[in-house]
Amino acid sequence: MSKPAIGFIGLGLMGAAMVGRLQDLGYHVTITANRSRPNIDAAVARGATEVGTARDVAAASDIVMLCMDTSDSVESRMRGADGVIAGLKAGAIAVDFGTSLPGSTKALGAEVSAAGGTYLDAPLGRTPMHAKDGLLNIMCSGDKAAYDQIEPVLKDLGENVFHLGALGAGHTIKLINNFYAMTSANAMAEAFAMADAAAVDRKALYDVVAAGPNHSGMMDFVKAYALEGDPNMLAFAVKNGAKDVGYYRQMAEDLGFATIMSNATIEALTTARDNGMADNMVPEMVDFFSTRAKR
Repeated sequence: MSKPAIGFIGLGLMGAAMVGRLQDLGYHVTITANRSRPNIDAAVARGATEVGTARDVAAASDIVMLCMDTSDSVESRMRGADGVIAGLKAGAIAVDFGTSLPGSTKALGAEVSAAGGTYLDAPLGRTPMHAKDGLLNIMCSGDKAAYDQIEPVLKDLGENVFHLGALGAGHTIKLINNFYAMTSANAMAEAFAMADAAAVDRKALYDVVAAGPNHSGMMDFVKAYALEGDPNMLAFAVKNGAKDVGYYRQMAEDLGFATIMSNATIEALTTARDNGMADNMVPEMVDFFSTRAKR
């Protein structure tokens, strides 16, 4: 059985790893440049076809995949005379693998449907290293028939592939997940900074907390930096954490939900971002809290 033609927009760290995985498995991929050339050139060298616009990507593809940084970026590539929607083939499926606002996702879904296609949201868990080996967590939602159609492709990319319900459910769950993750990481980062302020050994603190029900993977990611100087166990930038928790808060406002817990997390992340730590990894928030405490 022949493989569907794939279009891919957004070859950053994650997107490039996903394209590489698809190429390893024999999919033909059509791509277009976004911000930089190296990942585009590497994909073309392995047989991908480069075209000039998102519209051209859609015209050549059965499935159009987007892995962009923000809802605004996704909307700019989907809409307009040179956008995906303008070039979408009848019956084609577009998939947003990024972390986007559910309201934006639902609006784009209606526009894709009007153009004769189907739109799915499928935000990702895990890292580009997992993507290279097809071990992502994929949180897909939208039309079940469309999901069933592309499920084999999703399973080539992901170890754990979920269908979570109506369009937007994937992005909703991803934002809740990332809010919880960033709040936990920042709480642990401040805890290590508090240990410093109180002249308590960081490892002693970790050993006690980790022996109880608070022990978690997120705690260990922050511990890897606080105790061992390795920030890359959680290779997620402060600016991206701020963006995702900001989206969580926007989602809460859209729903009329009065979020309390996100306020401290977004304050910490945005303050760190705006004071030179935008590209630092989230575990390095230990340094932010330590420096702030000394003022």
